[in-house]
Amino acid sequence: MFPRWSSLGTRLLALCGVALLATACASTSNPSSATGATTAAAAPIRVKVFVAAMFEIGKNTGDRAGEFQHWYERYWMNAKPITVPGALQPVYCNADGVCGAVLGMGKVNSSSSMQAILLNPQFDFSQAYYVISGVAGTPPSRGTIGEVSWATWLVDYDLGHRWAPEENKAGEPTFMPRKGYEEYRRFRINPDLVSWAMKLSADTPLKDSESARKYRLRYPDAAARRAPFVGTGTHMTGDTFFHGPGMSKQAQYIAKLYGADDYVITEMEAAAITLVIKRTHGTDRVMSLRGAVNFDQGSPKETTLQHLDPAPGETAGGFAETVENIELVGSRVVDHIVANWPQWQGGVPKP
Repeated sequence: MFPRWSSLGTRLLALCGVALLATACASTSNPSSATGATTAAAAPIRVKVFVAAMFEIGKNTGDRAGEFQHWYERYWMNAKPITVPGALQPVYCNADGVCGAVLGMGKVNSSSSMQAILLNPQFDFSQAYYVISGVAGTPPSRGTIGEVSWATWLVDYDLGHRWAPEENKAGEPTFMPRKGYEEYRRFRINPDLVSWAMKLSADTPLKDSESARKYRLRYPDAAARRAPFVGTGTHMTGDTFFHGPGMSKQAQYIAKLYGADDYVITEMEAAAITLVIKRTHGTDRVMSLRGAVNFDQGSPKETTLQHLDPAPGETAGGFAETVENIELVGSRVVDHIVANWPQWQGGVPKP
């Protein structure tokens, strides 16, 4: 009798266990049956404009401003950071659909962050515009300290063959494009979007500094001596901070070789970021906005090495004013797009 009761008890316990498991599974698979409410997944944030900066010096607000701080203080002071796996820094968004982040310096750093953000399901980039924003250098024959430039073309400075000048005929270029990489090395920015950017921002009052005004006088070029202005041209993306008249001449040569406009800005990220955006959403809504904080070569009275490693007090100045200028110019376009979203969400209107 005892063994028979043991067997029956075991069977009863097993049946009870199955019943309990079924109840638990039902509760787990259908939470609303227990709460009476349906839990829906959070809808992705519909991004209208994404602002990409490359670095910040310290905090996002309250200290010396880098590329991100003025944007942050304008749009995201009360926004919560959104962590994105694979991105260097969090993304911030406001209620108007303006989002932004620090992506990191250099092609690999910035483009990998951009890809992680674009592919993250927390965001909907299907109708987004992009402002790739940061500081840069400029040739003294084309620009000046404190100027702000909208790109008409983005060109990759590195993608090709390059060799030492002493291994070439005197005066000839030491660069040859890499065949088969045409779609990776040059991007034309939507001309209608550039026209809108200039229409909305060309008359922006720009900041200047006394140190920058004095520094410009070291250069004989009329462009270098100008006060800050808003302009356009080709932005050259390279993983090196190239300096000197020879490297500047080579950048201009590459721009012309690729059929782009005059080289006016040297920077380190925009072409790579744009390639990532192209593969997911196309390039019709991409803008590149840069402010010049240095010349790409020294004055006639200094060598390239002296220009690279200036003595105390010999730098250009104007950095603080330039990063403010970038946001002053760029926010005019961002604000216009958001305020007129019904006209912009389907594509760039005709200027």
